Amino acid sequence: MMMFLFCVVALVAGYFIYGAFVEKVFGIKENRTTPAYSKQDGVDYVPMSNKKVYLVQLLNIAGVGPIFGPIMGALYGPAAMLWIVLGSIFAGAVHDYFSGMLSIRNGGASVPTITGRYLGKGAKHFMNVFAIVLLLLVGVVFVSAPASMITHLVNEKTSVNLSMGTMVAIIFAYYVLATIVPIDKIIGRLYPFFGALLIFMSVGLIGAIGFSSDHTLLANYSFSDMFTNMNPHHLPLWPALFITIACGAISGFHATQSPLMARCLENEKNGRFVFFGAMIGEGVIALIWCAIALSFFGTMGSLGDAVSNGGPGNVVYTSSFGLLGTFGGVLAFLGVVILPITSGDTAFRSSRLILAEYFNMEQKTLKSRLFMAMPLFIVGAILTQVNFGIIWRYFGFANQVTAVMMLWTASAYLLRFNKLHWITTIPAMFMTTVCITFILNSSTLGFGLPMQVSTIIGVVAMLFITGYVIKISKGKGDPLLDQAEEEKLNLKPKTL
Repeated sequence: MMMFLFCVVALVAGYFIYGAFVEKVFGIKENRTTPAYSKQDGVDYVPMSNKKVYLVQLLNIAGVGPIFGPIMGALYGPAAMLWIVLGSIFAGAVHDYFSGMLSIRNGGASVPTITGRYLGKGAKHFMNVFAIVLLLLVGVVFVSAPASMITHLVNEKTSVNLSMGTMVAIIFAYYVLATIVPIDKIIGRLYPFFGALLIFMSVGLIGAIGFSSDHTLLANYSFSDMFTNMNPHHLPLWPALFITIACGAISGFHATQSPLMARCLENEKNGRFVFFGAMIGEGVIALIWCAIALSFFGTMGSLGDAVSNGGPGNVVYTSSFGLLGTFGGVLAFLGVVILPITSGDTAFRSSRLILAEYFNMEQKTLKSRLFMAMPLFIVGAILTQVNFGIIWRYFGFANQVTAVMMLWTASAYLLRFNKLHWITTIPAMFMTTVCITFILNSSTLGFGLPMQVSTIIGVVAMLFITGYVIKISKGKGDPLLDQAEEEKLNLKPKTL
């Protein structure tokens, strides 16, 4: 119990202490007009209250990742909890804050446009392709995962024979509507209800296991276990843990979602609460599921068997009904299901907006939104036929590469104006090494090189990239020109 409470307190303290420091380094301007007002169009640029924007941001970023990832990461032991805490504070929350605030400063621009401004046109073109691919993978993962979970629940608990294909079609239909209608019509109205389910799931499950007579929260582990690899299959912790636990610590998918709320933020001073704070909230969700996975099954071997015999979805199902009974289990299970759904809808919405920016096509009319969205759904529907495990592996790697690009973009921005760039450069260096080492070492996705060789190449490549970003960025900004450009970007766009 003390280990879990310590981790939660550390996350909260990280928000108040390190979050305030990051905000100071960035330098907010409370009197600056945000894109929510300067580009207000009633569709994507819509001023929304601070609490609602936070809730939407949290549900946008907290898909199946902060549940499935920590469950898989729990196979390494409490080391997963340590990464969730450190990753959320010093990498993920910083990443999310800059992806949101740089979007505000650039007229609500999507991540490829922001990357292009600070790292060059080559980086922009790379991110345009990579972000669309990532978002399509996210959309497919966040169709398949909840469809599978709902189908399993209905067929197990009722006499209805629901097919996977039917559930996929229903979720896709919702995604189409949520992608093309104004953001405050469906997403803004449904998310408070979804948020209530999320709170019940999180508080209910951790409370149940905390007071359970059959399961004791983290009773079999100590603080020293945070530095031990306890994987029952003897898999190496480096670098797989940092790819496995993505959304619960740092996730490039968030960089595609933050601009959605950057277009709705009423004041820059709200950025820390919305962007930094939502990542801390997701870190708490990840901690809860990591702790449940480590506690409910008693031993690492039992947890490993549960994952092997049904994946992380089986862990969710078994622990939800085992801790809360039938009624509570249904509510908790639905609280898990809504997370991927509330990320899948905005994944397709982000894809539409990125394509619209690239082709310079207005999105105020329904016809234009449908024109941008329908090809995405056609491709997504085709990808749902691909094996879920294959999609998930590629999603995990693409996710972290996107995070690396966003962190280097933030570093380039800070370097331009001689600000303390190390707050983004250090996590960028670490995650760059992780991604390069992983792809070189992986025998399923990459080149299958020995771990030592892969790590050395990863470190050397990381040092080269660090030097390059510092060289092209340091001191290259002109505050007056930059302010004029930001004001220009935040002007109301001309309608086509």
